[in-house]
Amino acid sequence: MKKYDYLIVGAGLYGAVFAHEAKKAGKTCLVIEKRDHIAGNIYCEDIEGIHVHKYGAHIFHTSSKEIWNYVNQFAEFNHYVNSPIARYRDEIYNMPFNMNTFSKMWNIATPREAEEKIEEQRREITGEPKNLEEQAISLVGRDIYEKLVKGYTEKQWGRDCRELPAFIIRRLPVRFTYDNNYFNDRFQGIPMGGYTAMAQKMLEGVEVKLNTDYLADKQTWDALAEKIIYTGPVDAYFGYRLGTLEYRSVRFETELLDTANYQGNAVVNYTERSVPYTRIIEHKHFEFGVQPKTVISREYPSEWRPEDEPYYPINDEKNGALYARYAKLAQAEKNVIFGGRLGEYKYYDMDKVIESALAKARAEGLAADRVM
Repeated sequence: MKKYDYLIVGAGLYGAVFAHEAKKAGKTCLVIEKRDHIAGNIYCEDIEGIHVHKYGAHIFHTSSKEIWNYVNQFAEFNHYVNSPIARYRDEIYNMPFNMNTFSKMWNIATPREAEEKIEEQRREITGEPKNLEEQAISLVGRDIYEKLVKGYTEKQWGRDCRELPAFIIRRLPVRFTYDNNYFNDRFQGIPMGGYTAMAQKMLEGVEVKLNTDYLADKQTWDALAEKIIYTGPVDAYFGYRLGTLEYRSVRFETELLDTANYQGNAVVNYTERSVPYTRIIEHKHFEFGVQPKTVISREYPSEWRPEDEPYYPINDEKNGALYARYAKLAQAEKNVIFGGRLGEYKYYDMDKVIESALAKARAEGLAADRVM
């Protein structure tokens, strides 16, 4: 008999949900985490009473009532609605693209005027769009592309829009209403008290070891448990034997400022190419903070190197083919479940991470068919 039913590698959202369900089902679990904290990329650190999203802004949103009820077991959510601002030089525009954006851009007032303007500009693209630039213009026209899409996207990907594939921007949210809510999902908010406290509730009663590198002593850890839940990079698990999967990374420059309100909004995108960062996050606005100081984070997208934190999988043809080969190796591993954005090389919204972890828990017989 091994000491644990499950060894869970990674104390992020996927690992925490699975651990919670396993413990609830009476299973013994050990969670090990390479970092010095739980909660993975949703980790918040407290600075001057402000919950700072250390690894970038995370706004919870879902259309699933089941998932919404599930997360509300662990935290009370506020009524935050994601309404980012785009700044191009000294011009301010509402996001996503809606009647407020079009009114400012073209000095118009009605949906019909906006539709006519976009239709007129998108006509310059004939035939199937061959790259991201042509795809974007065919969706929203030249003016919006030049001011609000081009520079931001080139910073995000580190490449000219004409060198990027069209599928990256196959859909752009365009609304002909005066609605600044970025998401269409029915439920949205930020956990009051921050995401770290939510993850702590999920992991209550579960043994957790921090600063622990699973791959550095894999055989020892494997010997402790009947099954492994692995949420690290899938290529690292196999020693990169087929090659390295690629990501885009992000560098954060965080400052504590002696002012109560720096930019008046949680998220401001800087869309011109000459500004080196893509956006500034002012963290207190996620929870409607009234602290005398504020904390901002500038986000600088960067090329990823193996020693960097992987953020966004590069889902192009080359990396997709390489992941498919790793997925075959993963399927052949006995008693190992690969999950989460790194284990599955997939960009996941938080609600989808939870759905995926619950699906695996159900497949293991740990959770009921419906959680709530």
